[in-house]
Amino acid sequence: MKVLLTGSFGNVGLSTLEELIRKNYSIRVFDIYNKKNRKIASKYKDQVDIIWGDLRNPTDVEHAVEGQDVVIHTAAIIPPLADKRPKFAESVNVGGTKNIINAMKNQPQKPKIIFTSSVSIYGDRVDNPLIKPTDVPRPNPDDEYAKQKLRCEEIIKSSGLDWSIYRLTYIVSLNKLHMDPLMFDMPLSTCIEICDTKDVGFALAAGVENKYIWGEVLHIAGGERCRISYREYLNEMLGIFGLGQNFLPSEAFSVAGFHCGFMTTDKSQALLNYQRYSLDEYFNNVRKKVAFSRFFTMMFRPFARKYLLNKSHYYKKYLNTL
Repeated sequence: MKVLLTGSFGNVGLSTLEELIRKNYSIRVFDIYNKKNRKIASKYKDQVDIIWGDLRNPTDVEHAVEGQDVVIHTAAIIPPLADKRPKFAESVNVGGTKNIINAMKNQPQKPKIIFTSSVSIYGDRVDNPLIKPTDVPRPNPDDEYAKQKLRCEEIIKSSGLDWSIYRLTYIVSLNKLHMDPLMFDMPLSTCIEICDTKDVGFALAAGVENKYIWGEVLHIAGGERCRISYREYLNEMLGIFGLGQNFLPSEAFSVAGFHCGFMTTDKSQALLNYQRYSLDEYFNNVRKKVAFSRFFTMMFRPFARKYLLNKSHYYKKYLNTL
């Protein structure tokens, strides 16, 4: 089985690549050429066929798709860059997906496509947190990334090709523990259901030869063992880092207009059997990862608090009202 993986050196892409290698597929990877990706690729150069290129370039994409049986399309420009440069993000996310679909249609033997979409397409679900795959997507008006993902879904569904769409939840990874300013955009009352990136990779690789996923929209999330409120999640993570619970005031966070929720995953779990890591296991693994640096973080707590709050425009707005 010949499998093309786009975005192979990103977070979800790498997890998927590891699973595809474990399954001994004939793997072709497609990603943008830069210093970071080149360094990661050196680890896999003897195990995969590496094609460097740009999703916006139809010739590059045609070369990558040629002769493949399944395309796993994870490549995307994600927030915060997608928010800062929406036109650029659209050219990659939507334009790149169009190029992939066109290249697939041009093949004598049409490949199948597995596409990674996002929970963000459902918009704000603070008041209605349980999300089913049959729920009507309603992206937040200012969420360009979500709207682009939804457009990609529509392009794929109308392509006439065999497809499966995986709508991904809040993905966590031990390799992505930095605190991003986006953390303040999520209301503390939001329900979140994490999924370890390794489980996402497992689910994507498990779909390659699964005849029951085609034509299906599947939720990929961690299950009931991975559900928590954002307030509880944040307090636990800040405590693990040595910053203490309730380290950040509620005034630093949005109260509406984000996304996430609890995703029903009965169908995806029955088909793919991918939910291996629990929320508690993730917290324990983070503790092990930051055990050495935790002492130094505790020493600089006041500076860390000031630094983080400076990233929140909600908190700055709150201070201006005092």
